[in-house]
Amino acid sequence: MEIFSMETEPILPGKETPTASESAENLYYERCGMEVDGLDCMYVKYARVWIPDPEEVWKSAELLKDYKPGDKVLQLRLEEGKDLEYCLDPKTKELPPLRNPDILVGENDLTALSYLHEPAVLHNLKVRFIDSKLIYTYCGIVLVAINPYEQLPIYGEDIINAYSGQNMGDMDPHIFAVAEEAYKQMARDERNQSIIVSGESGAGKTVSAKYAMRYFATVSGSASEANVEEKVLASNPIMESIGNAKTTRNDNSSRFGKYIEIGFDKRYRIIGANMRTYLLEKSRVVFQAEEERNYHIFYQLCASAALPEFKTLRLGNANYFHYTKQGGSPVIDGVNDAKEMVNTRQACTLLGISDSYQMGIFRILAGILHLGNVEFASRDSDSCTIPPKHEPLSIFCDLMGVEYEEMAHWLCHRKLATATETYIKPISKLHAINARDALAKHIYANLFNWIVDHVNKALHATVKQHSFIGVLDIYGFETFEINSFEQFCINYANEKLQQQFNMHVFKLEQEEYMKEQIPWTLIDFYDNQPCINLIEAKMGILDLLDEECKMPKGSDDTWAQKLYNTHLNKCALFEKPRLSNKAFIIKHFADKVEYQCEGFLEKNKDTVYEEQIKVLKSSKFKLLPELFQDEEKVLSPTSATPSGRVPLSRMAVKPAKARPGQASKEHKKTVGHQFRNSLHLLMETLNATTPHYVRCIKPNDFKFPFTFDEKRAVQQLRACGVLETIRISAAGFPSRWTYQEFFSRYRVLMKQRDVLSDRKQTCKNVLEKLILDKDKYQFGKTKIFFRAGQVAYLEKIRADKLRAACIRIQKTIRGWLMRKKYVRMRKAAITIQRYVRGYQARCYAKFLRRTRAAITIQKFQRMYVVRKRYQCMRAATIALQALLRGYMARNKYQMMLREHKSIVIQKHVRGWLARVHYRRTLKAIVYLQCCYRRMMAKRELKKLKIEARSVERYKKLHIGLENKIMQLQRKIDEQNKEYKSLLEKLSNLEITYSTETEKLRSDVERLRLSEEEAKNATNRVLSLQEEIAKLRKELHQTQSEKKTIEEWADKYKHETEQLVSELKEQNTLLKTEKEELNRRIHDQAREITETMEKKLVEETKQLELDLNDERLRYQNLLNEFSRLEERYDDLKDEMNLMVNIPKPGHKRTDSTHSSNESEYTFSSEITEAEDLPVRMEEPSEKKAPLDMSLFLKLQKRVTELEQEKQSLQDELDRKEEQALRAKAKEEERPPMRGAELEYESLKRQELESENKKLKNELNELQKALTETRSPEVTAPGAPAYRVLLDQLTSVSEELEVRKEEVLILRSQLVSQKEAIQPKNTMTDSTILLEDVQKMKDKGEIAQAYIGLKETNRLLESQLQSQKKSHENELESLRGEIQSLKEENNRQQQLLAQNLQLPPEARIEASLQHEITRLTNENLDLMEQLEKQDKTVRKLKKQLKVFAKKIGELEVGQMENISPGQIIDEPIRPVNIPRKEKDFQGMLEYKKEDEQKLVKNLILELKPRGVAVNLIPGLPAYILFMCVRHADYLNDDQKVRSLLTSTINGIKKVLKKRGDDFETVSFWLSNTCRFLHCLKQYSGEEGFMKHNTPRQNEHCLTNFDLAEYRQVLSDLAIQIYQQLVRVLENILQPMIVSGMLEHETIQGVSGVKPTGLRKRTSSIADEGTYTLDSIIRQLNSFHSVMCQHGMDPELIKQVVKQMFYIIGAVTLNNLLLRKDMCSWSKGMQIRYNVSQLEEWLRDKNLMNSGAKETLEPLIQAAQLLQVKKKTDEDAEAICSMCNALTTAQIVKVLNLYTPVNEFEERVLVSFIRTIQMRLRDRKDSPQLLMDAKHIFPVTFPFNPSSLALETIQIPASLGLGFISRV
Repeated sequence: MEIFSMETEPILPGKETPTASESAENLYYERCGMEVDGLDCMYVKYARVWIPDPEEVWKSAELLKDYKPGDKVLQLRLEEGKDLEYCLDPKTKELPPLRNPDILVGENDLTALSYLHEPAVLHNLKVRFIDSKLIYTYCGIVLVAINPYEQLPIYGEDIINAYSGQNMGDMDPHIFAVAEEAYKQMARDERNQSIIVSGESGAGKTVSAKYAMRYFATVSGSASEANVEEKVLASNPIMESIGNAKTTRNDNSSRFGKYIEIGFDKRYRIIGANMRTYLLEKSRVVFQAEEERNYHIFYQLCASAALPEFKTLRLGNANYFHYTKQGGSPVIDGVNDAKEMVNTRQACTLLGISDSYQMGIFRILAGILHLGNVEFASRDSDSCTIPPKHEPLSIFCDLMGVEYEEMAHWLCHRKLATATETYIKPISKLHAINARDALAKHIYANLFNWIVDHVNKALHATVKQHSFIGVLDIYGFETFEINSFEQFCINYANEKLQQQFNMHVFKLEQEEYMKEQIPWTLIDFYDNQPCINLIEAKMGILDLLDEECKMPKGSDDTWAQKLYNTHLNKCALFEKPRLSNKAFIIKHFADKVEYQCEGFLEKNKDTVYEEQIKVLKSSKFKLLPELFQDEEKVLSPTSATPSGRVPLSRMAVKPAKARPGQASKEHKKTVGHQFRNSLHLLMETLNATTPHYVRCIKPNDFKFPFTFDEKRAVQQLRACGVLETIRISAAGFPSRWTYQEFFSRYRVLMKQRDVLSDRKQTCKNVLEKLILDKDKYQFGKTKIFFRAGQVAYLEKIRADKLRAACIRIQKTIRGWLMRKKYVRMRKAAITIQRYVRGYQARCYAKFLRRTRAAITIQKFQRMYVVRKRYQCMRAATIALQALLRGYMARNKYQMMLREHKSIVIQKHVRGWLARVHYRRTLKAIVYLQCCYRRMMAKRELKKLKIEARSVERYKKLHIGLENKIMQLQRKIDEQNKEYKSLLEKLSNLEITYSTETEKLRSDVERLRLSEEEAKNATNRVLSLQEEIAKLRKELHQTQSEKKTIEEWADKYKHETEQLVSELKEQNTLLKTEKEELNRRIHDQAREITETMEKKLVEETKQLELDLNDERLRYQNLLNEFSRLEERYDDLKDEMNLMVNIPKPGHKRTDSTHSSNESEYTFSSEITEAEDLPVRMEEPSEKKAPLDMSLFLKLQKRVTELEQEKQSLQDELDRKEEQALRAKAKEEERPPMRGAELEYESLKRQELESENKKLKNELNELQKALTETRSPEVTAPGAPAYRVLLDQLTSVSEELEVRKEEVLILRSQLVSQKEAIQPKNTMTDSTILLEDVQKMKDKGEIAQAYIGLKETNRLLESQLQSQKKSHENELESLRGEIQSLKEENNRQQQLLAQNLQLPPEARIEASLQHEITRLTNENLDLMEQLEKQDKTVRKLKKQLKVFAKKIGELEVGQMENISPGQIIDEPIRPVNIPRKEKDFQGMLEYKKEDEQKLVKNLILELKPRGVAVNLIPGLPAYILFMCVRHADYLNDDQKVRSLLTSTINGIKKVLKKRGDDFETVSFWLSNTCRFLHCLKQYSGEEGFMKHNTPRQNEHCLTNFDLAEYRQVLSDLAIQIYQQLVRVLENILQPMIVSGMLEHETIQGVSGVKPTGLRKRTSSIADEGTYTLDSIIRQLNSFHSVMCQHGMDPELIKQVVKQMFYIIGAVTLNNLLLRKDMCSWSKGMQIRYNVSQLEEWLRDKNLMNSGAKETLEPLIQAAQLLQVKKKTDEDAEAICSMCNALTTAQIVKVLNLYTPVNEFEERVLVSFIRTIQMRLRDRKDSPQLLMDAKHIFPVTFPFNPSSLALETIQIPASLGLGFISRV
């Protein structure tokens, strides 16, 4: 069979392809053809219509003016505000389709819409999908499922349970509703069912089919223990791995179609399944398009290549292989291929595919991958070769077990056979590659079929199949840019399915009309039989294709010409493209599709070379030839394989064994022929079943979550038949109402005189007035049928009537309100005016008086100011003049003084400057002369040096030297003369200078003396002035000091006064602070006390919650253990019957014997009582050595646990006494440890039950070891040995666990004792208060203030430390609770393992070693322990005897009895002379009458007679009195036997009549009374406080029955759980109808159109339940429990459980029903809840906690009624709905649906606001409440005041064989 590529790019809009809007308009007007006659009146102003749009397909618009017949243009306004003129078609005059009213938008069923057409369907789906996040919608019998591309929490087991048993129309649309309908019809109609799931790739077909199968597996269960439902679900991962792949449209696209038949037995439980597959896409194995992948299994293998077992496959990365890397996308986001491989292998193992077969499959798959890497080298154009020792081919041959040379040869050659000879011909490289790919495809297809066969074998039913439900997961109609043979086959299959769908819809419509007896007119629906004939009839397309395939030189071109010649212009559905001669067009039911002829013949032949197949058949690998064995089996075209699979891939190489004469014919069967046969078989199967349709829609091509593409959606709606369903419905009478519903909805349109007693006649009369055209409706037997649009017309009339009534009411009310307002305003205005005028007059008079006073004040003030200003100015002027004159005189004096001093300074300065200038000038002249002379000398010297160097110069020098010498001599003489004359002049000058100097020196000395005298005079003047200034300054300073002293004196006086006042104020402040501190201390003390109390209350509540959780787990485990034990007994019985091994002395326990202990115990008392004679007969010395060691070991364990129990008992008693004493001392403090003590008591009882458990296990082991003498019993693997092994393992683990629990209990007791000790801080604070009150002095007050501050800090630190300690204690308690939870879970797991797993060899060896070691250690201690036990028992007996002797000393009958005699003799009743009728409250019976007692008192007792005629709890009293007598006789065997028989008898009664509420209630009451009697008369002080002295005398004397109290408590828990299940089964059918559907307040809820899926009527009929039915049932339950004498606390718990069930079921249905989420329904629910609360008040049960269980339902009802618009509303909703989870709140808001047009819808933005506000809330994501939850039950001790000796036994009980003692 050729492989089908089902996905390419969609067709692009071209010139010949109509646009979406044109297509929409054409399909609507041409095919739907909805009549608008009679609806012209609806086209009025403001009416809304749909018009075609190229982008949105349909767009909403509003009429701006009324339409009148003959108008060619409609004036419209779009929603965005744009005005538009819409031109009508001049030929058809068709008006645009009308839009439905808003209250119908978002309906669950599309057929409920008033106007049925394409835009209405599209809009309704969009609103539900985008706004309400609802992916499922009904369309008549079709479920439309839109892929959300997001995980939604709507497929959990709680949702499955909610839909189970419900009618399809009663719940919101869901795939589970369709599955439930199929399951229910299968059981009701005894007819097989089919669920047909279709749609495009990526629309969610596979997921929908998977969920449907999961539903069947969950609700039906399996008939055997083979877990068939798990196998059915396990087939999904296998088929997905080998048949699914990633495409551009879908990451997990199914590349094949499948039909799964799920088989059921007569009880409708799953017994098996069978799978058929269609059209596997084999071409994907060798080719993948861009961004696509091969089948998942190849990538899973590559991802797991590193595993040790896969090393031989020599795999690697997926990018290494040619067959897995072509798409370029080897990884899918969010998918772990290695993990998926593990799931696939686990599923294979579950389905029975062994590991060897799995490895064989993986070898073949790996071989295919390596085959794809084989490369060819061209030798020439017609031949090729494979490189020598080519690695991929060698790996392929190794994996397949074939010869390398042979495979390499036939990959490059082929064999041609003629009539006479056979030729071997080489092939080209291209043909070799094609042959390689064809071989790979063929191997994979055969492997796929082989896996399907083995899956079917694993799912094959072992018993006869009674019925089945088929799930068809098949591809939908497809049209792409290039359509080939694959799309042709797919669309051919969809044509057949559409025909079947049309016939089924037509049939259902006809049946409905005939049932209602209305005139039936033939509906002209689209029949696609001509299209099917074109494809499959004689000389059709398939016949011509097969004929062309047989031709030797047939080709695609010649086949196309034959098609044109045969069908062109002869068949209206066949066309030829304009520009192509190799294509043809077929008009399918959904659209025109153009097919390309290229490749049709090759794909139809699907050939592979026979020589390659022969090579594979000769493989040494045994699995490979097995794949090709099926090809040799020839079946008829209409028959199926043994596995039910249709053979779709026969090749031309298949030989025929059955009919050799027709081998050539069978060999040449084409793919098209095979597909046609398999399709016929499928249609036969579907026609023989009742079909259910699921149409999957792909909302967009980009996989965006909750994104809706209108174009893509409308294409799929046309293709899947949804619009055809709408058209058929619209052509008839789509809207249907019952008479009662019509009357309730349109009662407002009737007048009082129109209402008759006959509802049917009333509706007829009204309709005749409202709708004049009688053809628009028909009257059936129970319903009224309306044409399309008539309900909308009636809704318009109803809305107009209600609107007019509302306007009138509003007008009247508003007028009355305005008049009232006007009167109030006028009266208020007059009063205001009076007061305002008076106020203004008073203000004016006051103003005049103030003005006159102000003028007078201003006059005197101004005079004073002016005079003051003049005086200031005059004084200032005089002062300024004086200052100015003095300033001027001083300035003149200072100026004269400065001039004189400046002249003197100038004189000296100028002289000094002249001298300095002279010296500087002289120095400069001398310096210049020196420089000049030096320069001239240097110049002369230079000339002399030059002249001296020349010869001539020397000569001249020698010549004139003498002359010169002479001249020089003469010059020297002259100079000497001049020198002497100068010396003389110098001496004369010196003399003159000295005389002048003396003169000048004398003048200078004289001037210096005169200057000093002037300076002295000046200094004296200055000193006198300074003294005057100094004296003046001292005077001023003295005056300022005096002034300062005066000011300081005043300031000091003021400060002293201020200080005195401040001290007084401070004193007052200190007093107030002292009082404030006292108050704060009191407040802090009170706050600390309140905080401590609150913390203790919170901790107590938390501990109570944890205790309830632990109790709930314990009770659930107890229930589960009972079920497992019954199952274990049944399996043991079955095993005994199958094995049939004789066991002498063994007496099998009946299956009704369930556990008498906790979840860890067995019914040891039963076996001990029954098997006692057997053990008596068995001599102990004949036991094996292993038996003795085991006996000693377990006996030692029992003794150790007894001692440990006793020590724990004493310690717990001591702690309880201490707690009671502390509680009595602190009477003012609230009880803090009630929950803890109850928890400790529970743990103590648990430990005691463990003790008894070990005893029971020892007895059972003794029984198992002594019931046979054969050595096989103790051999490993024997039953006794297995029981021994399981019990010993559990004993060792339980011992360690209980030791840890003892340590935890001790630490809890110590910490709780410390926590309740009184605090000393309050005493310290009171002492401080007394000290403060005694202090009077200011210093003491300040010290006291400081001390109080320190005290406050101390209190704060103490408070912080106490807070930390309490937090630590709370954390430790939580840790302990968590450890206990983990321990319980571990114990549950261990229990399950012990019941299921067989013992292993290593466990046996360790057990033997442990037994030997413990035996050697304990032999020496056994005798001492036994002696001590005997001594304790003797002392106890002596104590009892002594107590009796003391009581009977007055009589004197026991004076001579010695203690030894008392020990040796049995205890007998003492014969004391009594008066007549003085009884002891005991009943005596014989041992042999025990069974008769149980039979008459338990098994055959009728509860009703006892409850009416006798005292409550009489059987319990009688049984206890019999136990008392056995205890009085000290007969432990009789006590044990009686209690065991009683417990077993109660269990038998409950198993026989467990569905009767009276029976279960009766025995729950009596079991609790029996338990209370055992406690009341146990002799324990805690239970004797309320007894009378006479009752205390009746206490048990010899036996402690605490262990049996635990057994009875467990039995009571089981009875309570059974009682809850019984009342749940009774209430379940009433809740939804009574709480939701029934209108308790008539007329509040409006009835909306419901469509084809009719819901349960809200009008109370004879067979429906109402709220009164629920209340009557509650009264019945309560009266029965009260008559039986059930404890009041237990009745409260039962009522709480009933109310929880009512609230949970009601809320769950509300969350799954869109029609129930409305304002009026919220009012109904609140009224119903108030009625239930009233019932609680009447019964005095308001404190039972039942009302609190209804809180989620109450809040949901309030949520339906509150405003849902603004942010304030959102805040109010978040604070109000604290009992609802976020998911529930959002769900209710999404489902909220207005019933009337006056209500408003909830905006999407408001829902987003709610989600944002609740995003931080941490609550459960679960949507539905757990309706199966059972609260943990407790049995508070309730002593009886009834005296036992006064009880009379009525003769009606038939207990004459017992006598009163």
